[in-house]
Amino acid sequence: MKKKIIGKGLLLAVLLMVLVTGLALPTCQPAQAIPRGWSGVAIADGALFLGSMEGKLVALDSATQQRLWDDVPFTQKQSSSLGCQQGTLAVAIYGTPAVTAELVYITGYNGKLYAINRQTGASRWVYPREEVLDPIVGGVVVAEGKLYFGSSDGVLYALDAATGDKLWTFASGGKIWGTPAVNGATVYIGSFDKKLYALNVADGGLKWQFETEGAIVSTPLVYDGTVYFGSFDRYLYALNETDGQLRWKYQGDNWFWARPLVDDGIIYAASVDGKVYALTADKGDTVAVFDLESPVSASPVSVAGNVIMVVEAGRVYSLDAGTRQKKMLAELGEPVYASLAASDGVIYIHSADDVLHAVNAQTGAELWSFELESE
Repeated sequence: MKKKIIGKGLLLAVLLMVLVTGLALPTCQPAQAIPRGWSGVAIADGALFLGSMEGKLVALDSATQQRLWDDVPFTQKQSSSLGCQQGTLAVAIYGTPAVTAELVYITGYNGKLYAINRQTGASRWVYPREEVLDPIVGGVVVAEGKLYFGSSDGVLYALDAATGDKLWTFASGGKIWGTPAVNGATVYIGSFDKKLYALNVADGGLKWQFETEGAIVSTPLVYDGTVYFGSFDRYLYALNETDGQLRWKYQGDNWFWARPLVDDGIIYAASVDGKVYALTADKGDTVAVFDLESPVSASPVSVAGNVIMVVEAGRVYSLDAGTRQKKMLAELGEPVYASLAASDGVIYIHSADDVLHAVNAQTGAELWSFELESE
């Protein structure tokens, strides 16, 4: 039986309120109304990796929909306050896993990062080894033998990807919820202190910073010498990659949460106002505005020249800025908050009902669906 969830369009606001304020519900049972994570899908050599709503790492063969190994559960100790007996709770997983030839990396809201053997599902190492960090909302990115992730303690961590040893840290002035972006010798990360930081991948040294008027959780996009990212101040920003100088900014009607996408020189920026803004990459001029009539928090994908978006109400769209046309590909009937993934003409969508959908990117036909929850 599917679990009850909060009504469409309200979940993001409730999550923000709960996580920012640190509210805890006075009950011995976990609140079923509060979201249990919204992990996107990582794809590698025909295998799909994602975090389930039950706090498990799931690995599937995309061709057969068979599990590659038993799900890997992540748990944390339950508080013994208010007379509750101490036990374990599942860990919410919000970030999309990262995959290398040997390991799968996944972050948990319990303040841990896990490295799992890609072939067997066995645990390789955990960071931190003994203690825990503040909750981790964003995902992890791997580049050139290093991995990077941020925590609600406001710190960006750089670890050795093979061993999990800490290489360096950088402290921002606010919570970090976003997933970093790496381009060459620079790693970019936004913070609740309203700043975007450009750091040296070698030692975490600050190259430049840019301040907005709102918190930044959007993962930056680096394209053609420019860094694009959204802010909770309702602006999409384009900065010079070298020195962080503003090239242009564009105002939407609400927060920019999803990562921007570029296709054929057009930036597609989705907002929780339910609109997708198609802008010229060089100047930020408006090409088209698509009203999808439902908030968009999931990062989009581009498949064979089609820009694919999914709204929180569960509708999947294909957008064409050239013709200013939108086409509804599919109606899932389930809320979606997780970032999209695509491979070989197939879109993978993890819904808030903990179902993984495989949809044909051209026709919108559902190829298969897989319920991640245990029997």
